[in-house]
Amino acid sequence: MKNHIRTGLIITGFLALGSFCVSIYLVSALLHAPQAEAHTESAVRHFSLYLPQSRSSYFLDIIEGAMRSARENKAVLSVHTLDPGGVALQMATYTGVDGIVVCPDLDDDIVFEKLMRLSERKIPVVLVNHNIPADQPWAFVGTNNFDFGKKAASLIDQTNDTKLNLVVIYSQKSPAIFAERELVEMGLHSVLDRKLAGPILGQKTDMNPRDAEKIVYQIVRSRPEINTIVFTDLNDTLAGTQALIDLNQVGHIQVVGFGDDPAIGDFIQKGIIAGSLVVNPKLMGAQAVKSLTELQSTGYTSTTVDTGIDILHANNLQSWKYTRGRGRP
Repeated sequence: MKNHIRTGLIITGFLALGSFCVSIYLVSALLHAPQAEAHTESAVRHFSLYLPQSRSSYFLDIIEGAMRSARENKAVLSVHTLDPGGVALQMATYTGVDGIVVCPDLDDDIVFEKLMRLSERKIPVVLVNHNIPADQPWAFVGTNNFDFGKKAASLIDQTNDTKLNLVVIYSQKSPAIFAERELVEMGLHSVLDRKLAGPILGQKTDMNPRDAEKIVYQIVRSRPEINTIVFTDLNDTLAGTQALIDLNQVGHIQVVGFGDDPAIGDFIQKGIIAGSLVVNPKLMGAQAVKSLTELQSTGYTSTTVDTGIDILHANNLQSWKYTRGRGRP
């Protein structure tokens, strides 16, 4: 019996010694791991992108550009949805992320409060598409909506003596332009002031891609003096222009569109639309992550990056590379 116990103890001892040796080997291997591997692991950053509830092609392009830039900058990017009360953005302060990109569509006061909390916790923030004023501004990537108004005005015919009765059709599908509608109208005024018959009117469509049809019908029937329409969304441009064709208003109402869908190119070629403004959401997303990487790693980045507004018109139709409204590559 004693021999059996002694044998068992010896076997157990050898097993314990073997396990100890394996542990020593693994620890040694980890301590002597190549420095390049250790650097790769430490270089991974976790960024978060906060977007409106809409997942239109515009915001999908922002995501695509941001994801591509995240891969290039050795970052992991998670995508989140903003809620009306700003709760999701508030919770971001507790997630341990290395930086945050926000496309605001909420009330500026709500967003400002949440962004200030992020700043207090030293979490880098980059705003995309719509800027929020602050004493110490956050980095911003997007377009200048005053410039949007000026470029829209440049497409409107001013060669005759007819005064312009102008309406801008804003959209929930393009929340940043609606949020800065005063800048859009200031840009229009800066070019058209003497040609305007009265104040610039504003209408707003909902998330329905065909809602502009209803708005255009209402304008034609209730405001017959309107002779110029500026759209701020691609789907609204397509639906609203088709409504004008159905109502036999081609030639009576000038149209400035938004986006570069091939159908818009056809409308321009036929003289139905004067031209269209085109922005680049993929570039916005990519540049936002690039700026966030700079901010997180060095503490500095450009305060503002203007991604620009292109104009699609009759003179550049032949050379234009369409992206079917999904942003310039």
